Amino acid sequence: MTDPKAMVQTMITLASASLGLVAALAWNEAIKATLALLGMGDNLAGLYSYAIVATVLAVVVLTMLGRIAARIGGDAAFVREAEG
Repeated sequence: MTDPKAMVQTMITLASASLGLVAALAWNEAIKATLALLGMGDNLAGLYSYAIVATVLAVVVLTMLGRIAARIGGDAAFVREAEG
């Protein structure tokens, strides 16, 4: 028999990932529209700027979430090599 707690945790994980994807796509469209208004929407510099900013933002958010997880006693999804 399936553990109800594990099933609920799995459902929460899937719902979180799905909603995260929807939010990411919405931000993607908003940022692309902003770049277009700034005249950088279709050129290579604008696309690379967008990619770099998105990557830096993702790293910062994941680092903060990892620290929060460590504070509350959970395991982070990734561990830096220097820490592990």
